[in-house]
Amino acid sequence: MESHEVLKAAFEKSSPKAIASELGVSLSLVYKWAQDQSDAGSGSRNPLDRLMEIYRHTKHIEIIEWICSESGGYFVKEGSYAQAAQAFDVLPATNEILHQFSHLLLEISKAAQDNSITPDEAEEIRSHWNRLKGYTEGFVKACEDGDFELIKKIEVPKDTEQKQPRTRLY
Repeated sequence: MESHEVLKAAFEKSSPKAIASELGVSLSLVYKWAQDQSDAGSGSRNPLDRLMEIYRHTKHIEIIEWICSESGGYFVKEGSYAQAAQAFDVLPATNEILHQFSHLLLEISKAAQDNSITPDEAEEIRSHWNRLKGYTEGFVKACEDGDFELIKKIEVPKDTEQKQPRTRLY
C-alpha cells in the first residue's frame, strides 16, 4: 500500500478539516497528501513519505520504534531472527533468548534496589524488553515457518561462539 493510500484510508475515519486545523496546514494540503504524486501536479509529498526519507538517510531504527511505541505496539523487523540469532541451530537461539531475558531481569533488579525506578531506569528496562520481544517474535516466526535452514547458514563470529553446554548438571 502506498503512503497516500494509507492517508486516504485514515481520512475516511477522521476529519481532514480537523487534521488540517490541528497541524496548522491548509485543508487542500491535507487532501493532496491523500493523492498520488504525479507530474501533472496532483498530490504532495506527505508526512509519511518525509518520515521514511528521514529514516532512509539516517538508518536510525529508533525513529520507527518510537512511532510503534507511541501507537501502543513495538517494531519487529522482517527477518530479524535470522539477523539477530547468529547461531547455527535452535538450541543456541533459545539460549540467546534466555540470556536476553536474564539481562532484562538484572536491569529490573538493579533499578528496583532502592525501591523506586527513575524515568531513565524505566527507559532502559523498556529498551531491553523491546529487544527481547523483537528477538523472540522473530524466533517464533522462524519456528512457524520452519526456517531453520537459514539459521544454519549464518556464520558465527569467532569471538561470539557459544561454548558447548555441559552434559552434567552438577
